[in-house]
Amino acid sequence: MTVMRMVRRKLRAALPPVLFMALVAYFGWNAMRGDHGLKSAAQRQADLQAALAEQARAQAEVLMWERRVAGLQNRIDIDALDERARARLNLSDPGDIVVPYDKGQRLF
Repeated sequence: MTVMRMVRRKLRAALPPVLFMALVAYFGWNAMRGDHGLKSAAQRQADLQAALAEQARAQAEVLMWERRVAGLQNRIDIDALDERARARLNLSDPGDIVVPYDKGQRLF
């Protein structure tokens, strides 16, 4: 019995350090190779640079559209706008009268 008691005592004495070392190894591995670890920091920086470039492109597009909208005047002819939109979208209203022209014939 004394041998078993001695083995149990040694195992009880070794258990806390083994658990502590397992926790240190787990957190150390995650700190180096986990989703938010040091190894993925380079990938996060590349993603950040790509997102900043996309943001700059989007801001430039917003500024372009703001300039175009600011260039519009309050005197927009609604009929001309409707005609131009239909021409660009290649759509017609069911009430429109469509007059076909020859390919080379000019309207004006």
